Amino acid sequence: MESPVPSTARKKVFARCEYCVNITFPLVKDFLSHLREIHCSKEGGSFVCRYGENGVCSSLPVEGVSDEDYERHVYKHHALTIMSGVEQRKISTASNASNSSNDLSSLNKWSLYSASQNLAAVLNDPNKGKKRDFFTKTWGDSFVEVSNVPPPNYLPNITISHFQSYLKKFAKRCKAHEQISSLGPKPPPNAELLQHFPELRVSKTAVEKSHFDLSLIPKIYLQLNFDLNQVETFNAVFPHIKEGQNNFSQSADGHSPKNSAKLLQEQLSHYLDIVEVLIAQQVSAKSDAFFDAMTSHDALMEQLTQTISTVQTLRKKIREIENNLVKESFLVMRANRSRNNQRQVLKKLRQMAVVLQTKPNIHMLLAIPDYVAALDLIHTTQDLLSQELAGIHSFRNLNSELNEMLFLIDNLMAGEFQKYATTDLNRPLLDSQANILEEMMVLSNTEKLSCIVLGMLRRRYFDFVDAYRQEVVDAIRAAVNSCVTEIVARSESDHHGSASEHQSLDNQLKFLTVEEWIQLMRIVAVALSHLVKRIKAAHDVMKEAVEVSRRKTSSSDKRTEPTPECFLSEEDYERMIQKLKSLMSSCCKYAQDRCAQLLSSRSVTNNESRDKDRPNLNSDSSPSFWLAEQATQTQLSELSKSVDILCNECEAACADNFVSSLRSAFKSQSNSFMQRFHSDKTTKLRLILDSETWKQAEVPIEFQFLVNQIAESGKFSVSKEEQDRFKLEQNGKSSSTLVVGNEHFAVVGTVLILISMVADYCIKAEDLTLSAQSLLRYVSELLQLYNARSSQLVLGAEAVAINRLRKITSTNLALALRAIQLLLWLIPFVKLHFQGLISETTSVTSLDTVAQKMKTHARDIQGKLISIVNQIVDNELRSWEAKPPIPSKSFQNLCKYLCKLHEAIACVLPKNQVHELYRLINVAFKDSLRNHLLRMNIINNGGPQHGMVTSELTFYLEDLKRISALPEEELTLSAMDDIWIAQKLS
Repeated sequence: MESPVPSTARKKVFARCEYCVNITFPLVKDFLSHLREIHCSKEGGSFVCRYGENGVCSSLPVEGVSDEDYERHVYKHHALTIMSGVEQRKISTASNASNSSNDLSSLNKWSLYSASQNLAAVLNDPNKGKKRDFFTKTWGDSFVEVSNVPPPNYLPNITISHFQSYLKKFAKRCKAHEQISSLGPKPPPNAELLQHFPELRVSKTAVEKSHFDLSLIPKIYLQLNFDLNQVETFNAVFPHIKEGQNNFSQSADGHSPKNSAKLLQEQLSHYLDIVEVLIAQQVSAKSDAFFDAMTSHDALMEQLTQTISTVQTLRKKIREIENNLVKESFLVMRANRSRNNQRQVLKKLRQMAVVLQTKPNIHMLLAIPDYVAALDLIHTTQDLLSQELAGIHSFRNLNSELNEMLFLIDNLMAGEFQKYATTDLNRPLLDSQANILEEMMVLSNTEKLSCIVLGMLRRRYFDFVDAYRQEVVDAIRAAVNSCVTEIVARSESDHHGSASEHQSLDNQLKFLTVEEWIQLMRIVAVALSHLVKRIKAAHDVMKEAVEVSRRKTSSSDKRTEPTPECFLSEEDYERMIQKLKSLMSSCCKYAQDRCAQLLSSRSVTNNESRDKDRPNLNSDSSPSFWLAEQATQTQLSELSKSVDILCNECEAACADNFVSSLRSAFKSQSNSFMQRFHSDKTTKLRLILDSETWKQAEVPIEFQFLVNQIAESGKFSVSKEEQDRFKLEQNGKSSSTLVVGNEHFAVVGTVLILISMVADYCIKAEDLTLSAQSLLRYVSELLQLYNARSSQLVLGAEAVAINRLRKITSTNLALALRAIQLLLWLIPFVKLHFQGLISETTSVTSLDTVAQKMKTHARDIQGKLISIVNQIVDNELRSWEAKPPIPSKSFQNLCKYLCKLHEAIACVLPKNQVHELYRLINVAFKDSLRNHLLRMNIINNGGPQHGMVTSELTFYLEDLKRISALPEEELTLSAMDDIWIAQKLS
């Protein structure tokens, strides 16, 4: 009997984890759960075992297995192989290992993963679907769709025709066999034996054929364990020997032991005869099969002899092949394997030598500084330690040392980045010479910044952009406060001098003059523009580093592998680009917000600043429009230039659509200034219109030069030198008309002042482009005001009501018409001027609306002149009769009025417009005369009345020729024939 198993061998095989400290498991299912949670990774739908050295299991494929295969793997290689082989054999043979066997029996417990499909069932019924997922495990293989299995291509199509020859061959034999069976039973095969032994009768039943009657033979002789060496068996066979030993005399029945032995021998002989007969009967019954077996045995022996000979020949040939070909090849393969092993050992040694130089190389790279190369060297070394050099005892502490160096590099990069940002952003902003001296240092710092940013990107530390944004905010605040302090210190204000020691900086700002405020805004804008340039330079360096670090993947060339310098994925690249865009836009926005707050914090008046507390620089209250009340046009232009300096720099730095808060703040101030300017101009225009006498005025030389400048170059600004030169050329004399190209305009003084006002609006729009939109609207309102008010004064006769004119004459109407035409000539130049200043072309349509209304006004004036003449014509023709004297009084009065009208408008309107006006008057005259002739029933029949009408017309035409009211070809009698056309048609 074996010795008891020691207590150490009875320890549970799954009691603890080899790679986790102080973790024990009472049951195997706890150990399996621990392996699945800690030492297993799921990649897609596969499970990868990590229970081994360096997280690699040597007995499971790296690509992973299914969930069920993973369970089998854990049972086989981890749950049962932790103990040594000797301990396992002791546990398996120990009698007191029942507890362990009970725990191990739980391994065979059925679970959800035990459900599987029988391979034989699939092979027998291939139409059933295979187990593929949870649903087939739960609801059976009928849950999935089945597909028809096509017949195999490598098997022929077997039909009934293939069996025809076999059926024909054996059909004849089957029929012969049936005929023989139907003739009668055959004599039994043991008939001859029965003749010699008639007492032996063998039953013909099937049961008796297979079982022989052995009842006559004692059962002891038929036992398998029959052995005469045993006492019991011997006494049972020879009972008379035991009885003779006990009695030592003859028995009562008279039989002696000798006689009993003879009798036993006879019985045994009889039993032997019975067995021989049965054997002979059995051999006789199976004689055919026996001879067939012997025949087959001889054939098999012959075949076996041939096979042995063939095998011997084959073995001989194999030995020859092995001696001649295989052994030397094996030696070559063995040498090749040895060489490969030596190469691998040499490679390992070289790798170890490289790893030993890691620390000095890292220190050298950090001294350059080349953070990316140092980080790549650390990660490459860690990969070598975990893969190629895993398990080397001398490198057991190197991995932790490299992690410490990574931590130190992270802190070093963060500190260097903070130092660079602070140094670069706090350099002097307004000293250009200092910037020139620091140019070389800036270039070196740029290279250093690129290295730092690349290192941070390599470590995937993307928060450095937010840190730089905070540094920019602090730098902007410091720059604004420095400029404010400088201006306040240089201020010569009495209020500042008396209270500078007791007031805060914000309160001292309230006492600055407008000129000092303009100067403050200029130096703040310049300082912030320089700061924006530095921010843009740093931004470009960071963006370039991000571009370099981008891992470019091309769909056309999938073979290209990323280089070590390209370590940013597409997702990280897009994230960093968005961060940098946000950095630039937020910094520019904050710089403009600070400048806008400073612009809006100016108080209205110095007197109000003493009485009321004004908002400080950070106040969110509504800004006061101090520019509209205190600043001049020159100061406003200077402030606009300062605003443009900062805004243009910010817009150039931000590629996308940048909304400028500083422009909006300045625009509100500028619009307020322009609103006050427009209000003054509107009031002035109303006053001069109400005082206008609508008489022709002299044109000063300044207005003529302005119009010439507009017509030639489209510019409304006039230089003093050119204007003085033009005065010398014209001798400084004013003219009666305004010359525009080849056309002369007789104008009133109001329209000249209006042109000067429009020029002022255009000049201000050119100087203050932010207010160009508002100024365009104001110009449209000013022109519309003149158009509407002049219409009311002249056409509406309000000039008579306010006692400026006794009546509205044709000359007044002509001058009003000429003024409207001059403004219609001016409007396209104004429109073109504002189109170059305003990006929105739809905003210029307001001038088109004004021009359309002016054209309507001009047509109304012409209509008014024609209506006056038509009324006079109708009145004169109403009293005219075709009778002597010729010319009649009516025609004389009519021609006299037309001559006076010509005298009134000929010096105002150009000749073509005079002809156009008289052409319309002539048409109206012919219409009235035609109607009057129809009423008087005078026709073109050559009679006396017809002759009188012809004489009257001749007088009318000659009078118009005298004043050149129309061209001579239109003042002939034939041109008057259309007064008789209606009569002919009737």
